[in-house]
Amino acid sequence: MIVLPAIDILDGKPVRLYQGDYGQSKCVADDVLVCAKNFEAANACYLHVVDLNGAKEGSRVNEDLICEIVKTCDIPVEVGGGIRTMSAIDFYIENGVSRVILGTSAIQDYCLLKDAVSKYGSKIAVGLDCKDGYVCTSGWLETSKEYYLDFVKKMEEIGVKTLICTDISKDGTLQGPNFEMLKALKNHVSCNLIASGGVRDLSHIQTCKELGLYGVIAGKAIYEKTLDLKEALSIC
Repeated sequence: MIVLPAIDILDGKPVRLYQGDYGQSKCVADDVLVCAKNFEAANACYLHVVDLNGAKEGSRVNEDLICEIVKTCDIPVEVGGGIRTMSAIDFYIENGVSRVILGTSAIQDYCLLKDAVSKYGSKIAVGLDCKDGYVCTSGWLETSKEYYLDFVKKMEEIGVKTLICTDISKDGTLQGPNFEMLKALKNHVSCNLIASGGVRDLSHIQTCKELGLYGVIAGKAIYEKTLDLKEALSIC
């Protein structure tokens, strides 16, 4: 299992939200690039980067900064947030991003998703962002009528290899991921699952590992020092 430290970018700064609420953002460091280099120095094997402005506005707002992370770090980077056209996908792949995460576009534009998976295969991941069991879109601001287990089955049928799974009610709470949801997903599809939201400490990392997940994302826990990234990496 891999541990992916998270960098969420809002107005050019690394921040953390609470339950996806843009009104409850907290700046966690002075510089995005310094964060990325620190994670690389800790021997992280993958970075998880989200353009929060992009997720809300549906465009690549922080693209220059994200491309600078990719150029600066010698480890793979996955990117999400506001990627809703093939040109946006092309842009990030052509600029060295290892995996592009589609969220809103995965549920609102199946043709785009199919074309992206056909063109880029495992370089395309889908963000499964849920509230009360239903998939959310537009930077988590809107709830769809898609039940999460039905949605992931469609993703698997399309050929999506990786799902980033978030229970929005857990995000930023340090109360642990929604393990029941993750167990249900593990039993329902064969996709690689990455747990996101709520991770607090090594016990949560260990539980994700025991569930047989492909990966787990940690953000707030690292910044608030309830989780030591090097220790987390050592048990995986």
